[in-house]
Amino acid sequence: MAAGAKHDPALFDPTSFDTFHFTARELDTGGLVTLRYALDHRVSFVERFQLPIPHPLSDDERARVDGLLALLHWVAGVSYFKTALPPSVSCDTRPPPPAAAALLEALYSEGLGELAYTNSLSGLPRPRFPCAPAAEAPLDMAAPAPGEGPLTLTATAADEVPPTRVLVPVGGGKDSIVALEIVRRASDRAALFSVGNAAPITRTAAVAGLPHLIATRTLDPGLRALNEAGAINGHVPVTAIVSCVALLTAALNGFDAVAMANERSASAGNVRFDGVDVNHQFSKGLRAERLLSATLAELGPAALAPAHVAGVPAAGASPPGVRLFSVLRPASELAVARAFARLEPYHRAFTSCNAVFRIDPALRSSSWCCDCPKCRFVFLALAPFSQPAHLRELFGRDLLDEETQFDGFALLTATGGHKPFECVGEEQESLAAMRLLADDQRWSGHSVVRRLAAEVLPRFSPDDGDPRRVLALSDEHSVPQALMVEVRALLGA
Repeated sequence: MAAGAKHDPALFDPTSFDTFHFTARELDTGGLVTLRYALDHRVSFVERFQLPIPHPLSDDERARVDGLLALLHWVAGVSYFKTALPPSVSCDTRPPPPAAAALLEALYSEGLGELAYTNSLSGLPRPRFPCAPAAEAPLDMAAPAPGEGPLTLTATAADEVPPTRVLVPVGGGKDSIVALEIVRRASDRAALFSVGNAAPITRTAAVAGLPHLIATRTLDPGLRALNEAGAINGHVPVTAIVSCVALLTAALNGFDAVAMANERSASAGNVRFDGVDVNHQFSKGLRAERLLSATLAELGPAALAPAHVAGVPAAGASPPGVRLFSVLRPASELAVARAFARLEPYHRAFTSCNAVFRIDPALRSSSWCCDCPKCRFVFLALAPFSQPAHLRELFGRDLLDEETQFDGFALLTATGGHKPFECVGEEQESLAAMRLLADDQRWSGHSVVRRLAAEVLPRFSPDDGDPRRVLALSDEHSVPQALMVEVRALLGA
């Protein structure tokens, strides 16, 4: 049963609820975040995060990050809202200001698009968040320190301000490894961050040799029972939650930037539904990043840089706000894979298969499952830049020489259906990889590659999946110019 609930989960009926409530939140002196929610005040939920902090937090430190705490509260609530998808939301503490409300309405609608589609709902949830005018937002949320103007870092302004201390969230996969290598080559004051410490994350941090800040997340213990009793269940925009935890951790530890590892192909959708492109990676996409950046600008420099950390403002100085950007945004997944192929010290540390990160330990895998869209795409993306024997050693199998894998690889180009609901690249990227492999004597004789060349590639025009176009870097990003030299060096040809 959900924490504090007065409702039998065996009788859970999602249609019986009208309003989802954000009831309370707290950050204690030890870095413990407690977030409370409720459905019609009949079913309640409690989620907790233990944040890594440098010392017990003072009242002033906690007050200065109240805006980021509120943001985490609002964003993390999506995991509980989706159990019933009620038509209304109520912020019992205070409503979000305009940019935050816009972010939340996107996350609670398009961010739940896959959930709506896979549960055969009539359409996307479209809750309207109550909105406080920006001018009426509380001082600790909307206003900077006394005597300072509001922080309005646009993408252009951000390009001109080099970050000084950068926190890089890592998940143990190839993307975050490439991101951390870009940042560490541009700055000697980088650190890693993760929610949890799964084996691939531990291995990655060991190879990187950088400081590693670890937060832990505890979902409401009754959520699983509600799911089994009929609650609506499915994919949520988890990257948005991780981003908010990273921002709060960065603020409490003296970092002024969070560098995500979201590539440009994360913006591409999977299937059209209810008037929108449903995107498994919505909260990794450029639109979500811009909505979050606008929210941070609206909050102002609410993030406190602890005075004891070397190189940050002393007490009484005006600390900057923490900003967030994706350092991989200019690149395709295929370009990221090419860069990762050169980073051999990490090859035996990484695992991108999501089976490693399943919530239920009984269902968790220890390595590549070799039978999911993510495993196939990572294998396909790395293959043009790798020797077959090397990939066979890393994965334990040669997926491109197993006939039974053909349909799964073909589906990566949307041949036989839509692109899988997974963190895989665009169809154009998969086509580009297949074109490279078909012309590569190391791979062209593999059974799956032969069939892809004969049965999939002829379905497309010669211009589709042009490797040169796919591998080229885009100018549509918010990466600070101070990092772009290393972006081009590592992600370029």
